[in-house]
Amino acid sequence: MATQHSRSVARLMMAPAVVLLLGWMLVPLTMTLYFSFKKYLPLRGGDLGWVGFDNYVRFVSSSSFWPAVQATLVIVGGVLVITVVLGILLAMLLDQPMWGQGVVRILVIAPFFVMPTVSALVWKNMFMDPVNGLLAHLWRFFGAEPISWLSEASMTSIIMIVSWQWLPFATLILLTAIQSLDSEQLEAAEMDGAPVLKRFYHIVLPHLSRAITIVILIQTIFLLSIFAEIFVTTGGAFGTRTLTYLIFQRVLESQNVGLGSAGGVYAIILANIVAIFLMRIVGKNLDA
Repeated sequence: MATQHSRSVARLMMAPAVVLLLGWMLVPLTMTLYFSFKKYLPLRGGDLGWVGFDNYVRFVSSSSFWPAVQATLVIVGGVLVITVVLGILLAMLLDQPMWGQGVVRILVIAPFFVMPTVSALVWKNMFMDPVNGLLAHLWRFFGAEPISWLSEASMTSIIMIVSWQWLPFATLILLTAIQSLDSEQLEAAEMDGAPVLKRFYHIVLPHLSRAITIVILIQTIFLLSIFAEIFVTTGGAFGTRTLTYLIFQRVLESQNVGLGSAGGVYAIILANIVAIFLMRIVGKNLDA
């Protein structure tokens, strides 16, 4: 049993890491809040003084704001649906005994370790190029006209690229959950004559509910800040400009740090709203 002295020593040893972590989070947040109330143009006069909430009003009243929020939510929603559905199917497939099971699992999980920039470049040049891409050759093989994916189906392309990168993560979490399922339940249901779909719906899916909610929560937090894939492929064109990319344009392309900082605050608010909503869902499932 831990004594008061040992708990004090533990807190003292953890203190440097906690202070470093708080500083890592609070310093950028404080600077973002500070610049969001100022007119700061690094290449056009520098610090031009306080403007109050003018940056917030300008950012939210911009014609690009709500389309950017909509594009962000569409991408997040599309990726979540694909990764959860395919993740469950892949996890169930990988749970079956097969030759070279370990190698297959490594190959399935491997895309998660590819950098987003590299992943986007591979999809852009090797798969989605309308002239020499693999999908273009496949379309021609079936006698169809190749699609210029990044311009004609830009949102679908971004969702496909991001889903390919995050699918291994969902598969890994769901596979772990499936392996913890009591096989005797499935065997008993099979002996009672329950069809495959009913066994999945009444036994497997309820068992995966916690893992699914955790996958949704973690992926959503990261997907709300998606940037690299859009920067490399469409450059924010064709309706793929997300809130993060809009902030990038305001800060780097327009050289308006104050306006971009206000957008950063809006992004933090949006992320917290979504996180709180998802945490409630996760909490209900964990308490069930």
